[in-house]
Amino acid sequence: MNDFQEIADRVEIEALRGEFTDAAMMRDRARLAALFTPDGVLRMPNVPVELTGREEIRTGGERLQSQWDFFVQNSHPGTIRIDGDTATGRTYMQEIARLLDGRSGLNFAVYHDTYRRTREGWKFAERVYEVRYVDTTPLAGAAPGPDARAHDFGEAGDAGRAPGGGATDTREPGVAGDFAAPASAERLDRTVAALRANGFTAELLDDAAAARARVKELIPKGASVFTGASETLRLSGVAEDIEAGDRYQAVRPRVLKMDRATEFDRIRRLVATPDVLVASVAAVTETGSLVIASGSGSQLPASAGGAARAIWVVGAQKVVPDLDTALRRVEEHALPLENERAQAVYGQPSAVNRLLVLNAEPQPGRGTVLLLREAIGF
Repeated sequence: MNDFQEIADRVEIEALRGEFTDAAMMRDRARLAALFTPDGVLRMPNVPVELTGREEIRTGGERLQSQWDFFVQNSHPGTIRIDGDTATGRTYMQEIARLLDGRSGLNFAVYHDTYRRTREGWKFAERVYEVRYVDTTPLAGAAPGPDARAHDFGEAGDAGRAPGGGATDTREPGVAGDFAAPASAERLDRTVAALRANGFTAELLDDAAAARARVKELIPKGASVFTGASETLRLSGVAEDIEAGDRYQAVRPRVLKMDRATEFDRIRRLVATPDVLVASVAAVTETGSLVIASGSGSQLPASAGGAARAIWVVGAQKVVPDLDTALRRVEEHALPLENERAQAVYGQPSAVNRLLVLNAEPQPGRGTVLLLREAIGF
């Protein structure tokens, strides 16, 4: 190998390592997974986590990412040793993070890397994450709130892309953590009882996997199903189950292919009156109400009564005492997180343009709430 080729290889491997940190910071797990060979492995023995293959690295990373309040990763170049079409190296890491459950910390670590030359260029064949130092002292800082121009919304994430109103974030540290912590067993039981008293079918399930299985049981084969854009549905795998296969007539993939200029009326009717709506909510109150926030309002008609049946999958952190607290949760917790997601995906913020409050379900058996004991989504 000539000197020029080795220099080019080193530059490409350095770019690969930089791309990894950028994908992690931008929460772009699909891009991060693509940096590995198809059989690549990401090992974190101290966590412990071991992910093999691009799909497992993507989904596993999303599960970890869903637990963050904020995360900052700094990488420092280490060694690279090239041997033909393979190479080894080390990258030194400094990271600070706070989880949605309030835990936080600072750590220093080393990635022990194996690289492989492929037709797509250099890729990670293996990354092994070794923690060298951990400090779990609570962090005094906080992720900055959205500025006045970026005050948009929501967990629904359904194409609310216009700039919103100009309220300044005045929350104190710890408030967002309160809205991210799973409710106690007593509060979950109280919420389920209140939902049932208000006419909803309410079930308390252990986790997202249980919800995923239950949704499959509840939806008849061949039904037209509209999935509200939702981090809860995406992270749980519910959206993929409905939209990727041919078991159902999935509405969302269909309308995404339609021309909004010439087929808007057809799109409007498809999303407003499906056989089944599957979505999430921004908050559920202990008095038995559901609060749904939206930018465009596209999924609200189905939630309000347009869908023959509605299923809402709700993480335990979304339980709040009352409606006033639910609205605070939308503004102070869900909005900043959704705004970050919308900026990354669409390049512009979302907005709380529409709010829907469901205080009761007048049609017995129409609305089902699957309330989880674990936190998931916004």
